[in-house]
Amino acid sequence: MEWTETGIVLGARKHGEVDVILEVMTQERGRHLGLVRGGRSRKHRPVLQPGNSVQLTWRARLPAHLGTFSAELVQPRAATLMGSSLGLNAVQHLATLVRLFPERDAHRQIYDALELVLDHLDRPEIAGPLLVRFELELLNELGFGLDLTSCAATGQQDDLAYVSPKSSRAVSRDAGRPYHDKLLPLPAFLVEGQRQQGSEISFTDISEGFRLTSFFLERVRQASQNSPSNRQPVDLRAPMLTALEKQYRQNQPWNFID
Repeated sequence: MEWTETGIVLGARKHGEVDVILEVMTQERGRHLGLVRGGRSRKHRPVLQPGNSVQLTWRARLPAHLGTFSAELVQPRAATLMGSSLGLNAVQHLATLVRLFPERDAHRQIYDALELVLDHLDRPEIAGPLLVRFELELLNELGFGLDLTSCAATGQQDDLAYVSPKSSRAVSRDAGRPYHDKLLPLPAFLVEGQRQQGSEISFTDISEGFRLTSFFLERVRQASQNSPSNRQPVDLRAPMLTALEKQYRQNQPWNFID
């Protein structure tokens, strides 16, 4: 059996003295693993770095086998990503999130979103919102999607300011005010048409976005604990947020004045 497709490198682990088991995310075949013979050589090592896009050919005698990969570099990102704390930590965080999906389970929108985020990690003002939106899309693909289109209490579509932790639905500012302490904040940049055109997205907005996604990702983690086949990924959001905050402090110092 054989197929060829472009994939994004998530990671590679040592196998024997010179080989590696390569983990990639592909559009049509989802997260996929395969053996790369000689993957630890000087020739292959720069290609098989997390964040790079590679042209893959996978071969195996039977579909259920691990199989072998041959990989050629298509788009090098690793050098740029490893050159910044944000890039280095973000690519590892994204890989841990993608590992929430079963192997060989296609998620085309996640692949496209992953590619988009990786291409913008050198611009924190774009990367921050994209990272939050990536986590929202991932929650949707995992079956824990949020409904941010209208207020759960009144049905109105404007002035949405909260999310109910129980219903996963948006709540308007007026309807949610009496329950402010029990609701999750909903930053305006996540609601279509609510953010004024040209207004900047602050690090406070980004932090609130991650607070929102973190709450529901914890539900995913708890649900996964019931399945012994699901290995829990390490949460690498904290170092990524630290790096992101540093960039925002440099680019938007006025938003950090006490």
